[in-house]
Amino acid sequence: MILRKALLGAILLLTPPAAAQARLAISANNGKQLLPGEADGQTPDSISVIDLNAGAPKVIGTLNVPAAMIGPPTAVAMAADESFAIVTAAQKFDPADPLHPAADDKVSVIDLRDPAHPRLLQTLIAGAGASGVALNRAGTLALVAAKAPGAIFVFAVSGNHLTPAGGIALGADSAPTDVVFAPDGRHAYAVTWNTGKITELAIDGPHVTLTGHDVVTGRQSYGAVVTPDNAWLINTNVGGAATGTDHTGTLTMVDLKTHTLALSLPVGRTPEHVSLSPDGRYAALVLANGAATSRLDPKYEALTGVLKIFAVGPGTLTPVAEAPTCHWAQGAAWSDDGRVLLQQCAAERAVQVFRFDGKTLVQDRAATMLFQSRPGAIATHLSR
Repeated sequence: MILRKALLGAILLLTPPAAAQARLAISANNGKQLLPGEADGQTPDSISVIDLNAGAPKVIGTLNVPAAMIGPPTAVAMAADESFAIVTAAQKFDPADPLHPAADDKVSVIDLRDPAHPRLLQTLIAGAGASGVALNRAGTLALVAAKAPGAIFVFAVSGNHLTPAGGIALGADSAPTDVVFAPDGRHAYAVTWNTGKITELAIDGPHVTLTGHDVVTGRQSYGAVVTPDNAWLINTNVGGAATGTDHTGTLTMVDLKTHTLALSLPVGRTPEHVSLSPDGRYAALVLANGAATSRLDPKYEALTGVLKIFAVGPGTLTPVAEAPTCHWAQGAAWSDDGRVLLQQCAAERAVQVFRFDGKTLVQDRAATMLFQSRPGAIATHLSR
């Protein structure tokens, strides 16, 4: 018995805490997206490491690194074991024109093995307007959507090291904003803003090719998720349905087996981000909702963003709950148990915390986290 206790004690002493036990979210924060009257108000771009294990989520680490909020909130991807994250920056500060950032192409790799002290491992280059980023579950391949060149940039991943491995041209006028892997890693899907399409990519080891299967989903397609069974893709369309004169933003579902559009659902103004719960049962939708971005706007108090929850079925999205949020609403991320949602608020420079019990969505106001810069993209190890 004494020997057994001694051995157990030795194992506990020699075994480092696993990063995967931390249950982290990474918020990418933009310090250069200034509003009129803020020309001298630049703050550092950064990432914040949020611990989701605590009773109330809390920031446990920060690192100054290029980030951007103009673009989809899918500009962060985290390894399945939470050991590292990838962050893209579609824009950079332009000292000649402080209110209008210039296009950027930065891809940063961040070590999270000590999440309280994140560390920059690599800085790489993708195309200008580098936005949505995805990492396969095996941790061997990363993809970055770059709007300006109309391409998906490919990076081979070994451990936590990225190596450029070519790219896939989608067309100069495509303007891809996001890319997402199917959970089985055999396919990925690019989302194109200008052409309103979902473009399927075949994955064979490090090789990425076009399959020729494109599905038109709407106007100004923005970001996407794929259900855990690899059967359905859900995406946002900021400009509404592909046909007709109604420009109300939509959520659409694509049947990935038949490559057909199964559902186009009007949801409201500016559907900024869609995020799946880890079990795939629910989709959270962030609506900017036409809310003002500046406190100086006389309409600031009149309207906020909205967070909506939908139950996900085979080709169906059924409203379950919704709650008012904030101004200039950006991304949302789920806790592993699907009971907590983080909502980014760029105007307030905050991340709100919501509790979800399967029926109701309630803000935990005491848990709100405040930031120096504007939160603009967010992910957990299950988001991308």
